[in-house]
Amino acid sequence: MAVSTAGIGSAGADPRHSARCAVRSPFGRLVNLSHIHDPNITPLFPDDPAFRVDTVATVQRDGYFLRYIHQAEHTGTHWGAPVHFDPEGLAADELDIEDLFLPVVRIDVRERCAADRDYAITVGDLVVWEARYGRIPNESAVIAWTGWDGKWGGPDFLGVGESRGHQPGFAVDTVEWLLETGRLGRRGALGIDTFGPDLGTDDKYAVSKLLYRDHRISLECLANLAELPTTGAWVLVGSPIYRGGSGAPATIFGVLPQ
Repeated sequence: MAVSTAGIGSAGADPRHSARCAVRSPFGRLVNLSHIHDPNITPLFPDDPAFRVDTVATVQRDGYFLRYIHQAEHTGTHWGAPVHFDPEGLAADELDIEDLFLPVVRIDVRERCAADRDYAITVGDLVVWEARYGRIPNESAVIAWTGWDGKWGGPDFLGVGESRGHQPGFAVDTVEWLLETGRLGRRGALGIDTFGPDLGTDDKYAVSKLLYRDHRISLECLANLAELPTTGAWVLVGSPIYRGGSGAPATIFGVLPQ
């Protein structure tokens, strides 16, 4: 990290401003890939517990402000650990820090998903992507951009009427291909802007059961995927690490190259 001292302490310069502006990040831009956690608009997966915020202390009464957040581990933008679907899998506190910092590729399937809420991302979609952008690096976070991040806070995210519960996801044979070819490898992730990598109609969670082995994780209810480049970035998962946890609500960052 380069730090320039030019101008610090010189006549007419504000040394606080100069020092602050002198630091140069070795990285490119950071992108926030998480929605704001807000009980008034955050959609809940069917049968999940309510998301509630209680004020327990105020500055006027107690001298400080404090709230009690009632939120499931998989409410809002969140990540999942292997134990979420594998009783023998690693819990959040048993993973390595490297499991939460991965190279990332973004697969844009918005057009297909707009035409079909039950669209399953195919091996063909990934083969076409690789023909244009190159091979998906081993042990990557493979993120599907379905367009659901634009539905956040509205009824169409979960669906209404006959569309309720229908959401796109990865086809089972696509995840098998990613695993067999090493693209997910022992350490990797599936990410998506819906409730999870499974089709909404799959109540057996076949994709999740394939994914959550070894050190692989999921990244769910992602936001701002238009800001994430197709390739060349990394993804960093920031969250509380609960002992025995199945994951946690998270702030997930895209770390963009310079």
